[in-house]
Amino acid sequence: MEHKAWVVAVDMGYGHQRASYPLRHLSPTEKVIIANNYQGISKRDHAIWQSVRRSYEFFSRLSNLPIVGNFLFHLMDKFQEVPAFYPKRDLSRPNLQIRQNYYGVRHGLGRELIALLNEQNIPLITTFFTVAFMAEEHGFKNEIYLVICDSDISRTWAPFNPQKSRIKYLAPCRRVVERLKLYGVREKNIFLTGFPLPEENSGADLAVLQEDLAERIINLDPQHHYRDKYASTIKQFLSGIKIEARHKHPLTLTFAVGGAGAQRSIAWQILSSLAKKIIDQEINLNLVAGTRNDVFCYFKKCIAELGLDKALERNLKIIFAVEKEDYFKIFNQALRTTDVLWTKPSELVFYSALGLPIIMAPSLGSQEQFNRTWLKTVGAGIAQGDPLYTHEWLFDWVESGWLAEAAMSGYLDARQFGVKNIIDVVFNGVTEPAKNYQLL
Repeated sequence: MEHKAWVVAVDMGYGHQRASYPLRHLSPTEKVIIANNYQGISKRDHAIWQSVRRSYEFFSRLSNLPIVGNFLFHLMDKFQEVPAFYPKRDLSRPNLQIRQNYYGVRHGLGRELIALLNEQNIPLITTFFTVAFMAEEHGFKNEIYLVICDSDISRTWAPFNPQKSRIKYLAPCRRVVERLKLYGVREKNIFLTGFPLPEENSGADLAVLQEDLAERIINLDPQHHYRDKYASTIKQFLSGIKIEARHKHPLTLTFAVGGAGAQRSIAWQILSSLAKKIIDQEINLNLVAGTRNDVFCYFKKCIAELGLDKALERNLKIIFAVEKEDYFKIFNQALRTTDVLWTKPSELVFYSALGLPIIMAPSLGSQEQFNRTWLKTVGAGIAQGDPLYTHEWLFDWVESGWLAEAAMSGYLDARQFGVKNIIDVVFNGVTEPAKNYQLL
């Protein structure tokens, strides 16, 4: 029997759509429905969603402004702050943001969308909490599943009355499971699945992932420091892979900015530092503009000013697409030959499970601070050095084998089977889908 479910996200940054992209094949249309911009959305709903999106992007970009910008950003962030986990206590009381969310829903936000989804009696899988609340409040007929996109979450992700809610949560890691319990969500409605990763980067039984990781470790451990020390670990977990083969491409760094385009200025510093190595073809560099034309133009300007035009499409590339689905496809393909991913600690921290070491840019927002902690605890993330000296510290880290160790740590202790586990929960009645050997 073919399994089908509605897959619904929102166009607000990249995280919610990135999480839904690997699940799109479950949709009857094989497309993700965008709750704030779908065909037929009412003018009223569209206006409300647009206001929310503009506010999100405005405050995200505030962090680029000195002094005043940081103050205003942190003031906004207080409304969605993730509270300290310890001491463990009852955190089920609705906060201001959840009250505002439910005010809009109970005044009709999303009613038309849920009526549309009810035309087929199939489950709903969404990556945004408001959509789950809309489904419950407006009488969605089937089961409601909410995929969580961060390693820890604010109270806003839990429903107004969690003890009575029927929303089921698909958690990416153990901390989210425990956090939901503090927010009052019933344990029977929480499933530890892992984050849904793109199949094109993992393959059947992780064959693609392991092949790419073996190649990556060769590039990240040229002096054999890691491979000599942990030969038995590599042999055990990458059995059948030739870990001594010659690498097929130079060291490849991918730098990605977030959906609001914040932190784009770091790219200028990286390009300035690596210019000579790019010209000498000692490194490949991917600059990820996502779907933002302004970021794409900024990258082009930086490249031109530094005299690196000749390197474009050779060993210097800009990853850009007009549509997010096209962007995800191109980005995921680029990750296969990426040795190091440099980005802020967004939902991409879970891509460490693909054996990608992550250099962490500064965090934007409370949830990214928790993502940073989770990634460091896994051992797959390292805080960036001064971008102006990337040509020094990046190659020192490679020579030491440190980044090879980070790559293997992510592979061993993060979760790769999110899509399979989600399918098992939604369609096969599995209650404990995740493998238990991962620590976090």
